[in-house]
Amino acid sequence: MWRVVIQPLLLFVTPFVLYALYLLARRRFPFVAELWTRSVVSTLTIAGLAAAVAGFIVLGLLSTRNQGAYVPAHIEDGRLAPGRFQ
Repeated sequence: MWRVVIQPLLLFVTPFVLYALYLLARRRFPFVAELWTRSVVSTLTIAGLAAAVAGFIVLGLLSTRNQGAYVPAHIEDGRLAPGRFQ
């Protein structure tokens, strides 16, 4: 469940982290408000959203598909049988 939340969040945050690393490489303190102008933040937001959407598309295209019907978890002979695809 957390994978569904964490992966797009990390993809969204990546441009912001890269910009902060760029500022550090240029020997500037990245927490100065003047360096984070409205145009920079909007560009990073669009880039982050594009990365998150691209991640969703790639995950949807490359994830494994299970064939057959899903049998949910149930009790067999007094033991819990895990859910599976048949």
